[in-house]
Amino acid sequence: MISLIGSRPAIQVGRYQVIHYDTSWLSVALRRAASAAERHDFPFVDEIRLGIEQYLETKCPLQLLPLQDLFERMRHMLVRIGCESIAEKLEPLAPPVTLSLVRFANEAGNGFELAFFGRLRNELAHLHESGAEEIRFTGLSDAALALSGSEKWDHRCDQILIEIRSFLGNLDRENRPFHRPLRLRVDNER
Repeated sequence: MISLIGSRPAIQVGRYQVIHYDTSWLSVALRRAASAAERHDFPFVDEIRLGIEQYLETKCPLQLLPLQDLFERMRHMLVRIGCESIAEKLEPLAPPVTLSLVRFANEAGNGFELAFFGRLRNELAHLHESGAEEIRFTGLSDAALALSGSEKWDHRCDQILIEIRSFLGNLDRENRPFHRPLRLRVDNER
């Protein structure tokens, strides 16, 4: 199910807010917790996810719900139904987060690719610590244009775009310094 504006609160993940989301990531988090608690027979994942969905759509009074608070509520629900061992193992997992690289490029300034990549690496580490495992990137071409200092697309922009894609590809492959999976998705610009 896809979120409609106004029917579910935005989820606060680190410094970011996720507005449009489905709830499949909640099922993943519940399955991981059940597996970690060695409860391979846990049949209530879909029912709990649907209950959380209903809460988000009809009962949650907040417009912005911190991810940690949502998972605390989920732990409480699990304890109430007698699944304390699963509640203890439940780790926050965020819905996919979308980042525009333009902001990082503008903050770094033209000609400061190292600052851009350093800020981006730090932001990804912060998001990952906050529970994000899937991060989608937009604005690659605009970021390359801003970093090059050009007004029109040129060879330098092509080179910076290649560097950005390479940087993100290397992070996606190495998953370091991250202790959980991290999936990076890049839009298909240029």
